[in-house]
Amino acid sequence: MEIGVDSFASAMYGSNALTPVDAMEQLLDRITLADEVGLDVFGIGEHHRKEFLDSATAVILAAAAARTKRIRLSSAVTVLSAADPVRVFQSFATLDLISKGRAEMVVGRGSSVEAYPLFGFDLDDYDALFSEKLDLLLQIRDNEFVNWNGKFRAPIPNLPVYPRPLQQKLPVWLGVGGTPA
Repeated sequence: MEIGVDSFASAMYGSNALTPVDAMEQLLDRITLADEVGLDVFGIGEHHRKEFLDSATAVILAAAAARTKRIRLSSAVTVLSAADPVRVFQSFATLDLISKGRAEMVVGRGSSVEAYPLFGFDLDDYDALFSEKLDLLLQIRDNEFVNWNGKFRAPIPNLPVYPRPLQQKLPVWLGVGGTPA
């Protein structure tokens, strides 16, 4: 069994707003403490709203990697439908190198939809975007050279994707919520 914590990197403490610098410092302190007390994993969500500071999850986790020794560092979730799977993989492979093999990611559609219009995606493509992008992400994870074609992204004609992570197979989990349907 593994025990962990996740955070949305809130810029609030109770009903009081923190400065973004103070909120980020407190988040990094919590991740450091989680490592020190022996928790197994710390995950950071992804939002694109004023009250959260977690729009660049891999950056936060890389800062945490420099301050921790053993805790696994994960997204919780990466909104894959609104992201480029190549860049997501590259960011988490880089995190894996910085953390010496402690990176993993949880990918999903996201329970909040603000990322879709922000990055130019149509909510009518909600399911198709996720399916296609998950397929590409897993191909990138499993193959150094990728030959891929889809509807929502330019083709990749047998090109390599670097960097490669330290872990042989970067862990990718599916994050879901809501009704079974």
